[in-house]
Amino acid sequence: MKSLFVVLFAVCVSAFGSDKPNILLILADDLGYGDVGCYNDQSKVPTSYLDQLAMEGMRFTDAHSPSTVCTPTRYSLLTGRMAFRLNYRGVFTGVGGPCLIKPGRLTVASMFKQQGYATAMFGKWHVGLTAFDKEGKPIHQNGLPAVQRMDYSRSIKGGPLDHGFERFFGTASCPTTDWLYAYIDGDKIPVPPTRIVDRGPLPKHPYSRDNRPGMIAADFDLEEVDMVFLKKSQEFLAQHAKENPDKPFFLFHSMQAVHLPSFPGDAFKGKTKAGPHGDFIFEMDHIVGELMKTLEQHGLAKNTLIIFTSDNGPEVPTTIAMRRDHMHDGARPWRGVKRDNWEGGHRVPFIARWPGKILPGSTATQTICLTDLLATMAAITDFKLPNNAGEDSFNILPVLLGGKEPVREYTLHQTMSLALAIRHGDWKYLDHRGSGGNNYDRGGEWGMKQFALPEKVPTASGQLYNLKTDPGETTNLYLKEPNRVETLKAKLEEFKRTGRSTPKINRP
Repeated sequence: MKSLFVVLFAVCVSAFGSDKPNILLILADDLGYGDVGCYNDQSKVPTSYLDQLAMEGMRFTDAHSPSTVCTPTRYSLLTGRMAFRLNYRGVFTGVGGPCLIKPGRLTVASMFKQQGYATAMFGKWHVGLTAFDKEGKPIHQNGLPAVQRMDYSRSIKGGPLDHGFERFFGTASCPTTDWLYAYIDGDKIPVPPTRIVDRGPLPKHPYSRDNRPGMIAADFDLEEVDMVFLKKSQEFLAQHAKENPDKPFFLFHSMQAVHLPSFPGDAFKGKTKAGPHGDFIFEMDHIVGELMKTLEQHGLAKNTLIIFTSDNGPEVPTTIAMRRDHMHDGARPWRGVKRDNWEGGHRVPFIARWPGKILPGSTATQTICLTDLLATMAAITDFKLPNNAGEDSFNILPVLLGGKEPVREYTLHQTMSLALAIRHGDWKYLDHRGSGGNNYDRGGEWGMKQFALPEKVPTASGQLYNLKTDPGETTNLYLKEPNRVETLKAKLEEFKRTGRSTPKINRP
């Protein structure tokens, strides 16, 4: 039986050389594992298109974002390298930078571009860039003063166009949160911001937080951002089908949804019984459906691999309010939320559809990470990764094609504070106390103290859980399993010291 699978796998791989597939990567923002119906039968928000995508493809139940926040996850997704190796803490805001991706570093986009793919990205960048002031000096700061120094007549460096994307339309950081409310088209901002945003007319509800008083452009509607991104992706697909039907494409659709503030567009307000954030999730699902329909409309669906996932778990105030007001748990069934190294912070939805290759309605239980996209796309297109690329990227193509063997022996996890954890089979070792992210001592209406669990082993300097017997990470076995702790900690140190968690074998 195993030899039969090897033969079928070889046949499939050999076919890629003559008919390389299109790739549509859709990345949601702050969408939790429990926010999607096919992952949570108690979800209060209908996600019919994602459920359809899962029925037509493969649903992964043990997929993880490389980090528990935006910026490091995006770096790791694009490069196949864990961001903690940069020793960068935090996330960018406004025109913060420089870009975390160094010149010459291979990305998923540059790999596709080298192979003749058309490459495009629409949406949120958030990996850092370099804007310039009127004297031509680079601006490498977060916050409002940096945005106000910017000379909008000058080109932006270090953005998507410098890292493999031929086309880009989107924002520098979080579209409706971070100081610069203006669209970047390629490497310029054609409509510069001229005033501080007036938050008076904007919706006010528990999910409208996180909208900083930054500079806004005249064409930037904070409630319609995701529909603008959708239109750009649809235009790209239509144009590509018309002008380059025989050329494969890589399209990265990087959403604003469902990052706070929850500002669903006018067409989606009141569409669910789960409040504004429920409506925002509904809009996100609608966008996925529209992209699926656009592929069908232009005859692109049959040869397109769609991958849908999220950059981390659900946000703190979102989770608190949704649990309280609508009995909807975006992290269900896991402990923790965005920023936490517990499962709820980084276990995310991951759905893949590939007609004729992926078995419809299938489920994969193997552990994977979003860093694996680079090695997987390389395998699909028969690209030989060099040793100085994808240091934490594993090829999950055998899983997509129905293989049942695990592709990862170890998986790394990190938080914004660079707290680290390592997974090995059912075992997970956290090299720190507490969540590694949120403060669970903070009380009040919006504090996480209400979800804190009693620390049964207060003298332990780390945490060890068996996720098979204790998926809720409630029983710390650190003191009961000292040999396992020592082994996992040593392996974590090895991966830190060597700069990689993948072997060098079979790479030039």
